[in-house]
Amino acid sequence: MMMDVPVSELIVLALAIAGGGVVTGILAGLFGIGGGAVLVPVLFEIFRLIGVPDDVRMQLCIGTSLAIIVPTAFRSYKTHKAKGMALQDVVKLWTVPVIAGVVVGSGLAVVAPAELFKIVFAFIQTTIAIKMLFLGDRFFLGDDLPGPGLMRVYGAGIGLLSALMGVGGGSMATMLLTLYKRPIHNAVATSAGLGVPIAVTGTIGYMLAGIPHMGELPPLSIGFVSVVGFVLMAPISTYTARFGALIAHRTSRRTLEVAFGLFLILTAARILVSAFT
Repeated sequence: MMMDVPVSELIVLALAIAGGGVVTGILAGLFGIGGGAVLVPVLFEIFRLIGVPDDVRMQLCIGTSLAIIVPTAFRSYKTHKAKGMALQDVVKLWTVPVIAGVVVGSGLAVVAPAELFKIVFAFIQTTIAIKMLFLGDRFFLGDDLPGPGLMRVYGAGIGLLSALMGVGGGSMATMLLTLYKRPIHNAVATSAGLGVPIAVTGTIGYMLAGIPHMGELPPLSIGFVSVVGFVLMAPISTYTARFGALIAHRTSRRTLEVAFGLFLILTAARILVSAFT
């Protein structure tokens, strides 16, 4: 039972969460991803160890990840914005459709099986990694960003997939912007700006979606959001996000792309394996 976890194991889990918070914050600032790409795999292992049932574990990871991303994304975006790298017009254009997409994705958490979230997570991460590692500057969708209509469609898609993956939308937005020849540093800074509306909307949605499953969730959970995970991880990841952002602005574009791609492949592989075992 989850309530019978020994004190020694709780200490180990607390240390794991703290370590994950450090890594999460640095990666959030470095890649503009809001930390979800590392948060979900870390939380998946932690919740597995304390006995959260598999049919609700991924949803709990996603909801908790989105909650933790709220302050982390805000800190990351604030640092990037101070550098003057964010494309403010894109952030404004995407905000409303992104929120709409998140609402739909959060609603799916009520009825969709856990495997759907795992497969979507792994597929999107791998797709982005392939672009970063192998296509580089050899493939583009256009020389400039499309009109407002298509951009809003992109925004809604980013919001939907973010809600299904538990990420701040940074990885998808970064890939999309680079496909329209926006420099990686501008893409990362702009993507960080989407993290706040995605995370806030997604957190509320997953709280509501998890209410029917409260009997299967760990103590101190509000729907599909673990208060314990949020309280322990959020302050650490929020503090360390600024270090990642500073590193990003001192790193070459290609180095940033390769590091981003390798990281995405590793996290995607772990989640995909769990979907079929």
